[in-house]
Amino acid sequence: MKTLKFLGAIAIIGLLFAFTAAKTVSGYQVGDVATDFSLKNVDGKKVSLKDFKDAKGYIVVFTCNHCPYAQAYEDRIVALDKKYKKQGYPVIAINPNNPEKQKDDSFEKMQSRAKEKRFTFPYLLDEGQKIYPQYGATKTPHVYVLQKTAKGNVVKYIGAIDDNYEDEAAVTKKYVEDAVNSLLKGKEVSVKETKAIGCSIKA
Repeated sequence: MKTLKFLGAIAIIGLLFAFTAAKTVSGYQVGDVATDFSLKNVDGKKVSLKDFKDAKGYIVVFTCNHCPYAQAYEDRIVALDKKYKKQGYPVIAINPNNPEKQKDDSFEKMQSRAKEKRFTFPYLLDEGQKIYPQYGATKTPHVYVLQKTAKGNVVKYIGAIDDNYEDEAAVTKKYVEDAVNSLLKGKEVSVKETKAIGCSIKA
């Protein structure tokens, strides 16, 4: 009898673990259509993807102020925007962190950071942490390349910006650039997903 109760308890624990694991595997997959959002930019105005009428797609980057990984990529994110915005793929940066959990990611400090680093792109606050779970972002930075199509904004790439956060000069694979270049040429993205390297999102 005790053995049966023990086995029953093990089975329940296993089911709970499986349920929890299933809940954590969420968000968009490559090929999904991403819904639009309306988030506050550092200039105080709301920004949505639909505001970019001439865009062919978007480079959506979940990033923040405090994370050293995010900081290491800031100049590269600016470079991506400068290179691809004029070609139809602007950067849209979103801070997913809860400022109550991470004070350095407050809206006021976002404004200061954007000014200091001369961000050329919108830097939006995910108030209430509602958007990043829809995407399935887990790190800062975490990138989603979207392509505007007749059926909506289709996810074409998910993951890291490149293969070396520590040293830009040592980068051998530029995942985001390769993805956008392929889309601009009307080709399929060859590397559709990589592992995002960064700080865990503070919700």
